[in-house]
Amino acid sequence: QVQLVESGGGLVQAGGSLRLSCAASGRTFSSYVMGWFRQAPGKEREFVAAITRGGATTLLTDSVKGRFSISRDNAKNTVYLQMNSLNAEDTAVYYCAAQSGPSYSRNRYDYDYWGQGTQVTVSP
Repeated sequence: QVQLVESGGGLVQAGGSLRLSCAASGRTFSSYVMGWFRQAPGKEREFVAAITRGGATTLLTDSVKGRFSISRDNAKNTVYLQMNSLNAEDTAVYYCAAQSGPSYSRNRYDYDYWGQGTQVTVSP
């Protein structure tokens, strides 16, 4: 089992940047595929990014390609989401999630553990 704690959210102006962090407990962090999801008010939780166990491969949803990147540091049990060129449509609660399955996925139901979320608000 793993516990996840996100940090780094906040209020930023359009065009600005934020870096989210997700710290994981336990000694098996490197055995999990990690993902970031977000949920805006009144909308479904949607996939943002995922990264494989060793960090060699990443997957980004189309709306954030070229602006966001995902990375991980297995020695620090932490996964990051670097967000640049933010716009109002990026406003949401951002969640990190861990998947113990065989391959990385966009499907939130494939993820086994979730953090509590961190709010990102982008002002116009």
